[in-house]
Formats: sequence, structure tokens, C-alpha cells
Amino acid sequence: MATLKTCRIFLLFCLALGFQRAAAQQPIEHVILIGSDGFGAYAFQKAAVPNLRNMMQNGSWTLHARTVLPSSSAPNWASMVMGAGPELHGYTTWGSKSPDLPARVLDEYGMFPTVYALLRKTKPKSEIGVIYEWDGIGYLFPKAAVNKDQNCDGDSAIAAAASAYITSAKPNFLFVHFHDVDSVGHKVGHGTPEYYAAVERTDAHIGTVLESIRKAGMDKNTVVIFTADHGGINKGHGSISMAEMEIPWIVKGPGIKTNHEVQNSVMTFDTAATIARLLGLTPPQVWIARPVNEIFK
Repeated sequence: MATLKTCRIFLLFCLALGFQRAAAQQPIEHVILIGSDGFGAYAFQKAAVPNLRNMMQNGSWTLHARTVLPSSSAPNWASMVMGAGPELHGYTTWGSKSPDLPARVLDEYGMFPTVYALLRKTKPKSEIGVIYEWDGIGYLFPKAAVNKDQNCDGDSAIAAAASAYITSAKPNFLFVHFHDVDSVGHKVGHGTPEYYAAVERTDAHIGTVLESIRKAGMDKNTVVIFTADHGGINKGHGSISMAEMEIPWIVKGPGIKTNHEVQNSVMTFDTAATIARLLGLTPPQVWIARPVNEIFK
């Protein structure tokens, strides 16, 4: 009799523990990927970025994530959503509009497999958007796989458009691209007062996007990722230096460790695999990316 009672108590304990875990691990329904062109990790040393630092405090982060080579825009924005480097997806130059090398694999959209396509195939009813300033982004995703494809003029317009889209459509996946920092880096120079001012403007725009997520009531099931395509040195990028290749990588949301500095290696293409894990997608064999498992509770 005592044994039966003990078994019942143990069973109830296991059920209760299971319910607690289920309650704690709310399903992730939305991932918002925010990217800032030309935002080197070194910028955190001098710029006042309260919104990004709040994300770091309430999430997981590293300032030692790395770009792929070359440290240029198209190769890295592509890698970020394609889960592999230029050797496989084929975008090798700053403004590649199509693969310079034949992509190792083509999906149903005639492109190297992307997060957008995986989500559309796995969860066909998903709301997917891309809102971007640099028109080169428009060549790096399958347009037929997304609901929203908006190229805006200026970062203020980007923040407004992203906020409006989040409020109205509550996207399951949204990529938001800011460009101000890169523009100032090229015109005035990296590490200049003007550059840090652009970084701080970008932080304010990120705050606008984060506030729209809160107002839309999406906080409890949304993960936000912030990162960049590259940093820079003098008035350029694309070469081999840590100022060009080290980028910030910050993740905040339910199920993510808080105030946690990531110790393991993070490559920009690992962003795709991490998004895939968050949204319950199975990465294709051709991806070399790995999810950053260290960030999960």
C-alpha cells in the first residue's frame, strides 16, 4: 500500500514538473531580426546605446561574433539568412545581385535555401516580412516566399514601417535592415564622432521597433535578434581586420538566458540556424550553421 502511495506521489510530482516546464517554455511564434549595416562591435566602447544594452541585460550577447570573408554587405547579409558562407551560397562581392559562384543547392525558389523559404514550407500560413534601406537586400531573399517586401528611404522610414507592420500583421518572421551607420562610415569614417552619433540614432530606432512589439502584445512569444553585417576601418570595409570582422550579436526574449555573455564561437551564419531552432524548422543538409545553444535556458 505504501508503495502504491509513493508511486502516486511520484507520478503527481512528475506531472506537476511537466506542467511547470510547459508553462515556462512558451512557444516562440515571432522572431524579429534587426540588422544594422556597418555596425562594428567596437562601437559599444564609446557609443551610448541604452536600448541595445537593455537587450544585453535582459538577454544573451557577444561582441565577438564574426563575419564571413569578405567583410562586405551581400556576402554577410546572405550568410545570415542562408546558414552558410559564400563558398556555398555563392554571393561573394559587396553588391552581388546573384551568386558569383553557382549555389551548391537550389530550393523551390531557385535560390540557396533561406530561413524565409524554410518557414514558408514548414508553416505555410506564416506572415513573413523584409523591410530594408539598402536596395541590395532585395536580391538576397526569395520574394515569392514573403508577404511584405518594402524598400524604404532612410532609417526613420524603416523604423516607422517596421513598427506599423508589427502592429498590423504581427509577423512570424521579420527582417529589419538599417543603413545609417554604414553610410556615415563611408562618408566620414569609422570611429569618428559622426559615426558614433549614427550608432546612437540607430539605437533609438531599435527602441521604436522594440516598443512596437510591446504595444502589439507580442512580448511573451517573440525573440528579437540584433546583429550587423560587418564593421569597418577608416572609410571602408571588406578587408581582414577585427574592426571589420567583429560584430555584435544580441538575443532577447522568452527562453533566452538573461545578462549572459556568450562564450562560444558565433559566426554570422549561425544566426540562421538559431532562428530555425526558435521557429521549429529543420535546417537543410547544405547549411553549415549551428544554433547558438548556449543562449537557451
